[in-house]
Amino acid sequence: MFEIKKEYVVTNDNKKKAVLIDIETFEKLEEILESYGLGKYMEEIEGEEVLSTDNARSYYGTLKKD
Repeated sequence: MFEIKKEYVVTNDNKKKAVLIDIETFEKLEEILESYGLGKYMEEIEGEEVLSTDNARSYYGTLKKD
């Protein structure tokens, strides 16, 4: 893990309202979440039928294009 340096935005009555993080930390968190989501998706589709290149092209040709 990595340390998340953060600053709090507080209301006039000193209640935490928001958190500020630097852009590098935000981008790292975003990358971690995207990788996690991709991993979960890969787990979900594991074992599904894999199309050959020709079959994939044929299927793609049947899709409605905008």
